[in-house]
Amino acid sequence: MRKTFVLDTNVLLHDPQALTRFEDNAVVIPIEVVEEIDRFKRDPSEKGRNARQISRLLDALREKGNLADGVPIDDASGGTLQVVFCRSETLAQLPPELKGGNGDNNILAVALEQLRSGLISDQPPVVLVTKDTNLRIKADAVGLTAQDYTTDKVDIADLYPGVCELMASASAMEQLKGDGGLALAELPSAAGAKLQANEGVTLVDQAQPNHTLLARYEAGSGRLLPLQRAGKVRLGKVSARNREQTFALDLLLDPSVQLLTLVGKAGTGKTLLALAAGLHQVADEHLYERLLVTRPVISLGKEIGFLPGSLEEKMGPWMQPIIDNLDFLLGGADADDGRSPRPSGGSNRPGAQRGNRSNWTDLKGMGLLEVEAISYIRGRSIPRQFMVVDEAQNLTPHEVKTIVTRVGEGTKIVFTGDPYQIDNPYVDAESNGLTWLVERFKGQRLAGHVTLIRGERSELAELAANLL
Repeated sequence: MRKTFVLDTNVLLHDPQALTRFEDNAVVIPIEVVEEIDRFKRDPSEKGRNARQISRLLDALREKGNLADGVPIDDASGGTLQVVFCRSETLAQLPPELKGGNGDNNILAVALEQLRSGLISDQPPVVLVTKDTNLRIKADAVGLTAQDYTTDKVDIADLYPGVCELMASASAMEQLKGDGGLALAELPSAAGAKLQANEGVTLVDQAQPNHTLLARYEAGSGRLLPLQRAGKVRLGKVSARNREQTFALDLLLDPSVQLLTLVGKAGTGKTLLALAAGLHQVADEHLYERLLVTRPVISLGKEIGFLPGSLEEKMGPWMQPIIDNLDFLLGGADADDGRSPRPSGGSNRPGAQRGNRSNWTDLKGMGLLEVEAISYIRGRSIPRQFMVVDEAQNLTPHEVKTIVTRVGEGTKIVFTGDPYQIDNPYVDAESNGLTWLVERFKGQRLAGHVTLIRGERSELAELAANLL
């Protein structure tokens, strides 16, 4: 049945193309939404860009007729758009607590008016679409059907893990190792399985379950390829410590996989593995000209105000986690595995720290390493670089699209993040750019993904990640 969808402002600011996502249904925009969009149009952030894009789209639709009477959104879909005013008599019928006349209550009144007019004239059912949790609660309280905007949402519980297990005979596993490949069709346990391109596969011996073999699925040939390099390679102090890290390292070291997403809780080694693989391929193998590292400038708690100094000095606090990892990789830790405490008279001294810090400063001076703000990436073209985007769970789908479309010829880009540690108030675990990217690129020949499970930072960090 055809429905009427009343849209809140936050839906349009989240997705400027939301008007076109409702197929052959009727879309209603309260005039209060237009007013709020107008207030955002001068904002220099993504919200401002989205507000301006919505205004241009509404203006283009205005040429098809009077928006107050309703105009077709798309001749092919059959959907319509109407801009509606909030009538004072409808607002007066709201409960006393909701008669304040603010933006949310005006939008609520418009949706109620659409519902009541539908009851009289047998119009389609009315649904209020908003990303505001409290507005959905108020809508439910007054008898309205309300829902979140879920077009770009990904069910985090069903997020593609990037790895799977298949049972195999000992002879099949020997064939995979001996021939350097095995057709997936030769595994009876793979019947009906839909593996994605570059998916990591753990083959388990049917007779001896403790005997396993790691492989990767090559979609083009329909074959499983053994992981011969990732389990043996050591990148300075870093090597794979578990199965998922081995799969991740295999994809990180493969130039044919141009986009890689690494998802996992704190301490699973996402950033460290990406930086180690990037440094190795830039400085040792010379596959890329530069290691480019960036992350969104979003703080965990309350802002401390403006930071003084040059752009590099301002970026210092934001990039400190990256710098810590680079210090470790370039000699900033005494123990080989980075777990032993530093002796009181050793590298804990300020002079020793400055000496360790000079390692990555030297790389910057040689043009092999660049650490920059993500804010200035628009308009750039980035060829022949190994690019790491850390804390990508704080990015919106639009921002992720902007970053990926900057990638030039010969560049590999790696997104890392934890969907459960989000500091951006405008996205959540299911609507952030990282999980959206995982699902959109699932199965693409140029892309890979691994969900890291086991924490390797320390026993305490792993315990905290599981219990807190």
